[in-house]
Amino acid sequence: MNLQSTRERAGPADEAGPADDRSFEAFYRSHVDRVYRALALTLGNVELAREATDEAMARAYARWDRLSTYDNPGGWVYRVGSNWGTSWWQKLRRERPMPEHPMTAAAAGDPAGQFALEALGRLPRPQRAVVVCRVLLDLSTAETATALGIAEGTVKSRLARGLAALRGIVTEERG
Repeated sequence: MNLQSTRERAGPADEAGPADDRSFEAFYRSHVDRVYRALALTLGNVELAREATDEAMARAYARWDRLSTYDNPGGWVYRVGSNWGTSWWQKLRRERPMPEHPMTAAAAGDPAGQFALEALGRLPRPQRAVVVCRVLLDLSTAETATALGIAEGTVKSRLARGLAALRGIVTEERG
């Protein structure tokens, strides 16, 4: 996705001024890849993650005048993309069973990367989302709680359980 397609998706009713465009462009360039990678890991599907990132960035552009004042607009974009992707999967699941779609393209030719993706994919989605936010996006506990719409205590417990499960998977594979 590029910035022009984000503007087109935001629609003609959303008219940001030139200063807002420059501000959003800087935000977009610095966050789009991180948000995409985080969503790809959370959702477990690179194509869906790209669509979710596009949708979330378009929504961010449409609300940039307000969103630019947030402490962490990247967390907002991640949450919107995650919610959008989850809704998409739920709608698809009602129509037919969800296909297995590992993120092999992201770790092609990298056995360690492939193992990490498979291990992360074995976590329940709520734990995986917290691990991705805390480790990949380097969000604080409070920022993760805000991004996912959960309590800070829930972030801490899901992170602890997710990391313990990942340690168990690594230990299981070594033994």
